[in-house]
This record gives sequence, structure tokens and C-alpha cells, in this order.
Amino acid sequence: MDKFRAFTNSVSSSVTPFANRSSQWFREQTGNAGEKTELPHDYVELETRIDALKQTHQKLLAATSQYSNEAYDYPPNIRESFQDLGRSISDKVNLLSKASSASEAQAAFTAPPSAKPQPKTFSHAIARACLAGSQNISTATPQGSTEPDPLAQGLEKFAIAEEKVGEARLDQDEKIQGKFLAGWSTTLNQSIKAADKARTAVQNARLNLDAVKSRAAAGGKHEEAYTEQQRHAIEQAEDQFVEKVDEATSVMRNVLDTPEPLRNLVELVKAQAEYHQRAAEILEDVAKNVEEIQVDQETEYRKARDEQ
Repeated sequence: MDKFRAFTNSVSSSVTPFANRSSQWFREQTGNAGEKTELPHDYVELETRIDALKQTHQKLLAATSQYSNEAYDYPPNIRESFQDLGRSISDKVNLLSKASSASEAQAAFTAPPSAKPQPKTFSHAIARACLAGSQNISTATPQGSTEPDPLAQGLEKFAIAEEKVGEARLDQDEKIQGKFLAGWSTTLNQSIKAADKARTAVQNARLNLDAVKSRAAAGGKHEEAYTEQQRHAIEQAEDQFVEKVDEATSVMRNVLDTPEPLRNLVELVKAQAEYHQRAAEILEDVAKNVEEIQVDQETEYRKARDEQ
């Protein structure tokens, strides 16, 4: 019986404050409450800054989370088969260079049974399309021709370059996932969440304080008419409120002062810069090579025209 009574008292002690806070909150929402205890100005400013930091994390993470999706730039209108994705461009080019017949050339485009599908990125898709086009043109070239088709040559070189660009993009994505997304997700889901929890504790303490004051002032009683028990209850509620405000203030300042978010942002910028620099180097190099093929073709074309 004593255990049951103790259990009942425990439940009652935990439910009563919640009920008091809920009742106070409802009265405030309906405009039937008295004067609300004001939060310190500095505390309110910290709350505003935490809200801004939280919104910033949510919005940027919503955008940059795409870096976790390999196919974020993969064209939706492309239909590629398992065979298309069976081998890398470099593997196909290597096999094609050794092919001595049309069947061997075709085998280069056939995926081995245990092949892992190649990446689905925009650059990889361009590379596969270019190499397929190069092979189609080469296959259609009349037998006995000693000169490789210039367009087929250019497409093959561009295919190799685009695969490298695609691999650079995947390397960028991996860095961003590990050095930016992980950090910002931790800040949002742990640090900012801890600040929100501390703020909730302040809100509960404030509601409890105002509920205690409201009960003491019931019937229009002034402070001078409060009983000793009521005064003690108010003092306890005030002490708890001040304690929770101090705790939340400390937590919010720690969240706002940490250099981690900016450090993570630097990693995001660096990863993008490295990728674009690498992509530019690859494309500038292949542009020169393809242009050389084009200039040679142009020269031969004009020479043939002049001889007519």
C-alpha cells in the first residue's frame, strides 16, 4: 500500500506541473492570463540568432544534400542499359584499341557479368554517348580506309576527358559529404537541438512561474496578502526560471561562438574550387587536342577543294 501511495504521489508530482503549465499556456493564448514574465533582452537576442542559425543550416543542407545523390545532374531523358554502364570509358577505349574485328570491338561495349554499374553523372553520360558515337562512326567507315575518321577521333578524346571530369565531380562530392554535410548535420541535429531543448526548459519554467503567480493572485489578492507558502512557491519558481535562463544562455552562446560551421563552409568552397579547377584543366587540354584534329581536317578539306 505504501509503495502504491508513493507511486501515486510520484505521478501526481510530475503531472501537476505539466497541467499547470498547460493551463497557463492556454490562458495566455486566449488572452485570459495576467502579465507574462519577460525574458531578459540579451536572452531574446540569443534566441533570434539561434533561430537564424537553425534556418540557415536547414536551407543550405536541403540544397547541398544533393551531393549525397550520385545522379543529381544525370539527365532524366537518357535511357542507358546495363550494358551501357558495364565498363568504364578507359576500359572500353583500351579494349577497342586492341580489337581486330567488329565483333571484338562490340565486345568492348558488353558488360562483364560481375560488373559494377558505372556512375550516373552528367559527365559520365556525355562520355558514354561520345564513345558510342565514335565507335558507330568508326564501324561505318569503309573497309580499307587508312585514315581514322576525325570526328570519331575527337569524340573519343572528349569521351575520355568527360569521364575524368565525372570522376573529379565524384571526388568533390565525397569531400563535401565528409567535410561539410557531416559537420553541418551534427551542428543542426545535436548542437542546435540542445539549444532548442534548453529554450524549451526556459519556456516551461516561465509558464510554471506565471502559473504559480496566477494562483497566488486568484481573487484579486495583492502580494501583501499572499500566504507564506505562496511566497515560498513563487521564490522557488523564480529561482528555477533564473537557473534555466542561465543554462540556456550558456548553451546558446556556445553554439553561436563555435567556429565549426564556418570551418565546414570553407571545406565546401574548397571542394568546389578544386573540382572546377580540375575540370577546367581537363577540358582545356582536350580542347587543344580536338582543335588540332579539327585544324588538320580543315586543312585537308580545303586542300581537296583546291585540287578539284
